Amino acid sequence: MEFIREYAYAIEWLGVLSIVTFIGSLIAIPWIIARLPVNYFIQHREMVARRHERHPVVAKIIFISRNTIGLLFILAGIVMLLLPGQGIITILIGVSLMDFHKKHVVVDNLINRPKVIKLLNWIRKKEKKPPFEFYNKKAA
Repeated sequence: MEFIREYAYAIEWLGVLSIVTFIGSLIAIPWIIARLPVNYFIQHREMVARRHERHPVVAKIIFISRNTIGLLFILAGIVMLLLPGQGIITILIGVSLMDFHKKHVVVDNLINRPKVIKLLNWIRKKEKKPPFEFYNKKAA
């Protein structure tokens, strides 16, 4: 109880932040999904490859920036697992922002699940958008 009294102000602000991010994610995530291009999960691989072909200094700055922001999202997601909020979704956003070896394998394993595909395309259908195209492992 002493801990709660000592850090009550910080706990209140974390609670407010959690509620704001929860409501924000309920609005922002469907909005973002509806506006992604149909071939986003295919073209994302190409964008990452082009990003690595840039000038080495620019590539390093982008690498450090994306990983720092991604790590902050992951940490916020972990906190949201304990407080109200969409912790798992926030963690997934953090992972998707980061650059690491074999990231596309992780993303493909998460995205190519029938329930995830169904949910993503349900959101797109509600917004009157065509369904996503996904990377076909068998064709590669």
